[in-house]
Amino acid sequence: MVLPKIKKNSDGSCQRMKASDFDDVSKEILVTAISIFRCLIVTQAPFPDNIAVETKLAQVAWHEACQIKGINVKLTPSGVKMLLTRTSQVRGELKTKMRSLTASFFGFRTSNSNNVIRQNRDLAEFLKDGAVFAFKDWESKSGIYKTELLQLGINVMWFANRHDKGVVHHKYFDPMPIEVIALVLTAIECCIDEWLQGLKEDIKFTSATYGIVYHGHLGSLQRFNDRTAPLSESDEAETEG
Repeated sequence: MVLPKIKKNSDGSCQRMKASDFDDVSKEILVTAISIFRCLIVTQAPFPDNIAVETKLAQVAWHEACQIKGINVKLTPSGVKMLLTRTSQVRGELKTKMRSLTASFFGFRTSNSNNVIRQNRDLAEFLKDGAVFAFKDWESKSGIYKTELLQLGINVMWFANRHDKGVVHHKYFDPMPIEVIALVLTAIECCIDEWLQGLKEDIKFTSATYGIVYHGHLGSLQRFNDRTAPLSESDEAETEG
């Protein structure tokens, strides 16, 4: 097993780690592990309940990275910290990418006109009511979870090119986990929230504010899947009986 070289201060305490602080072998593992961890987080626990969940995913990502590179490098506490910073980072990246997509998709406009401000506010309130924004046709409320904005967001975030995370690590996205769908829906809702006053404001996509929103969407998706899942042979027999 290879131990990564950790830089220390003159008093013997560990320095705050950056990717460049790792030796070449550890750095190569770290880069791969970060890529895997970003996929694991969004597909399993975008808003993790506790640090133990994140740490477990970090360990899984590191182990897989070692397997891919064919070398066993010990995961240090500093390495774990480096990986865990990616949780909020990947959420923030998604929110940033969804902001312009959401505004153009629904027709929010930047203007100081009182009429436009009122229209933005009314539109945001309408889209938020009953999560109308999740429908393909939000005016008639038909096609739940079939809004094109979902697919646009997923494509831009994970499938923009053949080197993107969803292509390189496609096994995590096939089939598409409902955790990813719930995460994108939550990001869309955050972007809509930014227009609730009529003028766009910057709202942070934090776990404290949007963790509960995410779990609400996740629960709704799970119930939707349960209702629409095809019946098994045993279920069909019971129904016929």
